[in-house]
Amino acid sequence: MGFLQRFSAALAPLTLLGALLAYWHPPLFLVFRSSFLWFFAATMLALGVVLEPEELRDTLREPGRIGAGVLTQYSVMPLLGFLVAWLLPLPPAIALGFIVVACAPGAMASNVIVYLAGGATAYSVSLTTVATFLSPLLTPALVKWLGGAFLSIPFWPMMKTILLIVVLPLAAGMLLRRLLGARLALARALAPAIATLAIVVICGYAVAANQGRIAQVGGWVVAAVILLNGLGYLAGWWLARLYRFDQRHRLALAIEIGMQNAGLGVALALRHFTPATALPGALFAVWCILTAAGASAWLRRRSTVAVAAET
Repeated sequence: MGFLQRFSAALAPLTLLGALLAYWHPPLFLVFRSSFLWFFAATMLALGVVLEPEELRDTLREPGRIGAGVLTQYSVMPLLGFLVAWLLPLPPAIALGFIVVACAPGAMASNVIVYLAGGATAYSVSLTTVATFLSPLLTPALVKWLGGAFLSIPFWPMMKTILLIVVLPLAAGMLLRRLLGARLALARALAPAIATLAIVVICGYAVAANQGRIAQVGGWVVAAVILLNGLGYLAGWWLARLYRFDQRHRLALAIEIGMQNAGLGVALALRHFTPATALPGALFAVWCILTAAGASAWLRRRSTVAVAAET
């Protein structure tokens, strides 16, 4: 189990390494052309297995706080994604990719980062869960509304895809958790490692499929990724202050808003649009994991120093 924990904890460097390898030698990841959706379904199955029913029940007793977080998730980030796509000189297919990512729910990785940073983990898990279950309706609707300015959007096929690779595997994971019994501890250790591997494969495939485009428009795409990620963190933090959240819940909301389920964005883009539309999601996944992991490490060190100073 120690290896599995170290593997899942290395999500940021592994995602970066996978992206670099995919750019250097695309065939390493192009073999996953017909199976990337299954990898994403595996991340949702893993999330269902590790969800703690007790934590969720406790957090759901504060529906107003969850409602504010989900409303922020599905309003602020889609609008920021649209603004970034509209204002920067990006090809329509790539601009649409930013909207797809911005309209996705929060990611499983955000729950891990919130935990490591000392935020309200149960709240983060609740936001991810509620936003994920709402995603079959809200994500295609928002992409169609905002992304229609760039390309034609297939609403119903997107909704079907999300139901098949998000909701059903998530529900299956929650059911499997009930059936595992004494083997639940092993499954809980295995699930994050499976999710880590799946994220690395999905993002690596998207980078491999876009190797040529990265050289052509990489500078603007990277700038847009950094801008969207940073604005998401800031918006989440300041709106949490407006909602009068305590510090731990502010931190959780900032991370939830700044980190999107870019893996879902990549999967949807590859399934329903062109490989170019998946490029923003792949780069966003790498960047947001790196920034969030770095921020959580800094917050842990600051907390340790503060405790040492008090004693």
